[in-house]
Amino acid sequence: MSQNPFDALGGAGGFDMNALLAQAQQMQEQLTSAHERLQEQRLEGTVAGGAVTVTVTGGGDLVAVAIKAGEFDGNEPDQLEDLGDMIVAAFRDAKAQVDALAAETLGPLAGGAGGLPGLG
Repeated sequence: MSQNPFDALGGAGGFDMNALLAQAQQMQEQLTSAHERLQEQRLEGTVAGGAVTVTVTGGGDLVAVAIKAGEFDGNEPDQLEDLGDMIVAAFRDAKAQVDALAAETLGPLAGGAGGLPGLG
């Protein structure tokens, strides 16, 4: 006689597959909604007292770069190299904010199946 594989999850009457699927679907909808709200966010990273500011979406896409007028001489190779480095640094600042916001927004929803009955 073979054993029912669901016996370990509460046995007959102790495990409701439909309730589990409904809860999983609800969690998926919450995760999708949170992800959409995150994508709408705009975060800024700045360096050198605001000489360079970049704007990124909550998904980490670079959407704008602002350079304060008079801060850089476009004819000086060293200053242009410094400008490139500052853009990268400003992007990393913004990306760190994106990562923190994503962890705060999506973390509780994407934390796995710990909250599902029988799987935690």
